Amino acid sequence: MSLRYRIAFLFVILVTVILTLVNVSVYFYSVTEREDTFKTRLKNSASYRARVYADVSGPGFSVLRRLDSTAMGVLYNKSIVIIGNDGAYKYIYSDTAGDSLLLPKNIAATTEFDSVQFFTYQNKHAVAIRRSENNSNFIVAIAAFDKDGEEYLSLLKRILLTALLLAMILSFIAGLVFAKKLVGPIRRITGEVNLITSSNLSERVKVDDNKNELTVLAETFNNLLNRLEESFATQRHFISNASHELSTPLTSISSQLEVAMQKDRTSDEYRTVMQSVYEDIKELQLLTRSLLDIAKTGPQDSIELAPVRMDEILFKVISDVQKQNSDYKVSFDFEKIPDEEKLLTVFGNANLLYIACKNIIENGCKYADTSKATVTANFDTGGMIIQVANFGDVISEADMENIFQPFFRTHSAQPKPGSGLGLTLAKRILSLHKGMVKVKSASKTGTVFTIELPNILS
Repeated sequence: MSLRYRIAFLFVILVTVILTLVNVSVYFYSVTEREDTFKTRLKNSASYRARVYADVSGPGFSVLRRLDSTAMGVLYNKSIVIIGNDGAYKYIYSDTAGDSLLLPKNIAATTEFDSVQFFTYQNKHAVAIRRSENNSNFIVAIAAFDKDGEEYLSLLKRILLTALLLAMILSFIAGLVFAKKLVGPIRRITGEVNLITSSNLSERVKVDDNKNELTVLAETFNNLLNRLEESFATQRHFISNASHELSTPLTSISSQLEVAMQKDRTSDEYRTVMQSVYEDIKELQLLTRSLLDIAKTGPQDSIELAPVRMDEILFKVISDVQKQNSDYKVSFDFEKIPDEEKLLTVFGNANLLYIACKNIIENGCKYADTSKATVTANFDTGGMIIQVANFGDVISEADMENIFQPFFRTHSAQPKPGSGLGLTLAKRILSLHKGMVKVKSASKTGTVFTIELPNILS
């Protein structure tokens, strides 16, 4: 079932339930009101006949009979009896022959002086009144059928049922119109989204000026498309650069081997070619490892997180950097050593944080004039700040905007070995840990990379 018809049916059910409750309330209120009204009519009629009976002299009751016979339209199919104190029926009248009222003994026995007692007799409403007037003690009982009330309630029932049926039909039609108006923008958004493919990610869903849930839905789709477009662009750029960077050492290796095999060469010449090929292979290994590391840094919920001591990570990185390259020198200074261990701890992945810190510290040594970098760390309740500083070529403002892009290398970095992926990988890892990395470069202060990470207390 389509959403349009589902909304229409739900609208019909809601209207039906509400109107049913209203109609039932109206009907039962009318039943109670008609019953009270008819009881009042019976009571007044019985009281009037009691007064007339008390004033009648002689046994003929001719006045009562004329009164009852000429007032047949006031109470329908009525039966009237007057019972004396001795229990004898003094007066009996009924509109229909043979339909006399026989007052039940329990009603006669429980009817007190100047009291009114209502009861039911052969599907009729009845009333009994005991009076004591002019030294006469008697009971007047009247039973009648509320024909007007039954006809009124029957008519009211038909009207209420007809109104409910019409309301259901009209509410269904109104629900369809309402659902069409509601679902229309959703269908439009769905149609626009279906037209968007990977080849035209620049298209966007039209956003109305009205600030409602559909506007939020359209904006959510547009934000998703923005992220997808950016991701696809980054992926295409990455693949293009990766293909180029991978082909460069492979082409160099292939060319050198092809030249070497064109004629016989001396051992020294072969050794020179093999050394050159070896260096290209090392560069290829470094590039491949960097690409694999970037591939490992998927979404945040795909990596394993645990409490990690950042001071231990830094000590290990500094030790490994100096061990792997004897020319690199790294000095490490704590600005403030905290007593609280949690200030030194982040919630993250130890291997990825090691890679990020190592890439930045290695770069600090690689591009320093003296191959020396200084690492300072400050830990407090607001988080941790790690700075890697060196003195070397100043990074221009234009280059600083692209320095974290994949495969980007500054002009001064071209002679140095590397793939241009280290800073890209470091930034991505830090962002997964809700951190960031910034860079400043000046001739007086040198180049400073600043890492900001939240600890488990911040």
